[in-house]
Formats: sequence, C-alpha cells, structure tokens
Amino acid sequence: MKRRVFVSAMAASLTGCAMGPDFLRPFFETPPDWRVDLPQASSFANMRWWQSFGDPVLDSLVEQALKDNLDIRIAAARVERFLGQLSTTRSQFFPQIGYGLDVSRNRSSERGVTPLPSGTDPWYKLYQGSLSAAWQIDLFGRVRRQSEAAQARVLASEQGRRGTLLSVVSAVAAGYVNLRALDRKLDIARATASNYEKSLRIFELRFKGGVVSQTELSQVESQYQQARAAVPVLEKQVAAQENLLSVLLGRPPGTIPRGKTIDALAVPAVPPGLPSSLIDRRPDVLQAEQNLVAANAEIGVARSLYFPDISLTAAVGSASAALSDFLSGPSTVALLAANIAGPVFTFGNIEGQVRSAEAANAEALANYQLTILNALRDTNDALVGAQKDEAVFDAQSKRVKALREYASLSRLKYENGTASYLEVLYAENELFAAELSGVDAESSRLTQMISVYRALGGGWVDAIDPAASISAEPAAPSADKES
Repeated sequence: MKRRVFVSAMAASLTGCAMGPDFLRPFFETPPDWRVDLPQASSFANMRWWQSFGDPVLDSLVEQALKDNLDIRIAAARVERFLGQLSTTRSQFFPQIGYGLDVSRNRSSERGVTPLPSGTDPWYKLYQGSLSAAWQIDLFGRVRRQSEAAQARVLASEQGRRGTLLSVVSAVAAGYVNLRALDRKLDIARATASNYEKSLRIFELRFKGGVVSQTELSQVESQYQQARAAVPVLEKQVAAQENLLSVLLGRPPGTIPRGKTIDALAVPAVPPGLPSSLIDRRPDVLQAEQNLVAANAEIGVARSLYFPDISLTAAVGSASAALSDFLSGPSTVALLAANIAGPVFTFGNIEGQVRSAEAANAEALANYQLTILNALRDTNDALVGAQKDEAVFDAQSKRVKALREYASLSRLKYENGTASYLEVLYAENELFAAELSGVDAESSRLTQMISVYRALGGGWVDAIDPAASISAEPAAPSADKES
C-alpha cells in the first residue's frame, strides 16, 4: 500500500497532474422538439421581445428596471465577491513577496549566561529590515483544482445574474400587462356601475309612479350595489400592482405611468419550432452545470490533502544595532529554505473530506439533471399554455359579443312588456362577469407569451446587458469533455 502511494506521488510530481477526476459534462437526452407543432421562427427567441408589445412606456419601464432594480445590483455584487475569491485563489500560483521593517529598544540581562562587562550599558537598539518571498509548489494540483472550482463559482454566479436579469424583465412586463388588465376591469366596473345607477334612478321614478313593483326596484338596486362593490376591490388591486412594479423599478411605491390599453397591446409572436436543446442557454441550467464543475474540482482539492505540501522560502535583509551601519555589507542577513510537510495518520480527517466532496458532487449532478427536467417542463408548459390561452381568449371574446346581444335583446323585450326584469338582470350580470373574464383571458394570453420567452432564455439577455458575459480564463489546463 505504501509503495503504491509513493509511486502515485512520484508520478503526480513528475507529470504535474491534478488530483481528482477531470470534469466530463453529463449526457442528458432531451426530446427533439416540444409538445406543440408550430412553424419555424427561431429568431424570435433572441430579440428584445417586450418591444413587440408596441408600447414605449413598457420599454422605458424595462430600461429603468435594468438600471435601478436592487435584485440585479445584489446579483452583480455577488459576482464581484466570487471574482475576488478567484483572484485570491489564483494568487497561490505565484510567489508571495513581502517586506518587513522593525526598530526595537532592548535590554540585555546583566546576569545572563554571558555577563555583560562592567560599565556596559545593558540597553541597546536593533534595526532590522528584510525582503522575503514564499512559494508553494503545486506539484499535486491542489491550487489548480481550487482555481478551477473558484472559476466555476464565478461563472455560476454570473449565470445567476443573467437569470436575475431575465426574471426582472419578465416580471416588469407581466406586471405591466396585469396593471393594464386591472385598469381595464376597473373601467368596466365603473362604467357598469354608472349605467346601473342610471337604471336605478329611472326605476325609482317608476316606482314612485306605481309603474314597477318594490321587487323590481330591489333587483335593480342589488345589481347596482354589486357593480359598485367591485370598484374599490379593483382600485385596491391596482394600487398593490403599482407598488409591486415600483419595487421592481427600484423606487418607493407610487404611481406607474400608463401607455397603451391592454386591448391595444400587440401580441408578441410565439417562438415555436425551436429544438429542445435550446434550454442549454437558460441561466439556471448553465448555473447548475457550473456548480457541478466546481463540485467536481473540490474532489481533487480534497484528494490532494493526502499528498505533501512543498514550499520554498527566501529572504534577504539587514540587521544592525546602529542605524549608521544598517545598510552596510556586514549587516546583511539572508535565508533560503525548503519545506515539505504531509500527513501520516489523520484518523479519518482527509477521508471524511474526500467523502464529503464526492457526496457534494453527486448532489450537484442530481441537481443539474433535475434543473434540466424542470426547464423542459417549464418550457413545454409555457408553449402549450400560449397555444391554449389563445383558444380561450378567442372563445371568451365571442362569448362577450353574444352576451352583449343577449342583454340588448332582453332589455328591448322588457321595454315591450314581453319579458320580466329578471331576464334583463340575468343577462346584464352575465355580461358584466363575462367582460371581466374576457379581460382576464386577454391578460393571460399576453403573460403566457412572456412566460414562453422567459422559459427559453434567449440571446436577448446578453443584448440588454453586455457585461453579463464574464470571461474567466482557466488558471491551469483542465479537461472539459462531453461524454
């Protein structure tokens, strides 16, 4: 056993290889396409899709969020933190050079091993200065694996930042669509309440004239109060939606500017016909992959603890009891040393670290696979949802149109005395509910399109933030093969 360890150590020192397995990208079979059959339109996935709504106000809100959103700032600061850690790790490849200056006043013992001559002042000053260098030789690849892991953490955090950009833009667009939907529903509720109030005034006059009964008057008043009660509920929802958007924009809660009405917003094109392999560019998938790279490298870091640390130290300086002689030749001191230190018995310390690193790698692998599955599900849900919500919106629009005709004919029949007001009440209540549901269907259709673009990731993330792509050159060559 000792012979095998010695041979392994010698082989590693001669080849300069790093401990632990080289990263092999796991193979994960993805379906060739999605569950919906739509025409080819791959270019849509890379465009600034929110501009397809045709609303300059929405465009300005997105730009403001990209500039001031605090989640984006937090994510950017996290990237900088990991970049700092990477710089610290890579510094171990090079000698650490330092200096030291020291001035001290000392007192020698008058009764020491070598007593001071009589009359000698026991107090003296000592001036010392040095320039030193220390270098740890990375024969067994510990620093290389640490650098590989740190680099992967940087790239993972950068993908997290890209994911934040994607989420913020999607949230602002969806929030704006929901706000315009609430505005439209509030307009419907106010207009309906106003119309019902006019009907109530007419019925109050008719009741006083004995034309209608108390029952019919109560029915009209109930109808009016129902529409009136919907107004403050919607006003509360509008205020809450404005507050939500304000936070996304990085500012205190307040009013949000409006542009086009929800029915005037253009519907972005569906980016269909895309291969499912495009999920590879989703930030969450890329982040999970880089976390797996880091976990794989940490195995090598743990295994390298079985092997010795080899370091070189050198120093040159001067030491003198007199400042006038401090820089003279006889005051020069120098040091050159080599050190090797390694474990003998650790009683499971290193073994435990290796075991923990291997388990963390297995966890990262499972998380990577789960992230891909969730990405496939998310994208399929969004594409199917976009297709089905379009059908719902079409049916709901036709229903509203039919109910408008029904309410008009019912009121005409009532005025002609061929129907009771109950029929009018039913028709108008159905129309009111259908109009609100129609706005919900339109809002769902638009927000589902936003979900499609969010699910597909897309090159637009880099387009809106050129700094989102960080290039971290590897500190040492490492294998990155795809099985």
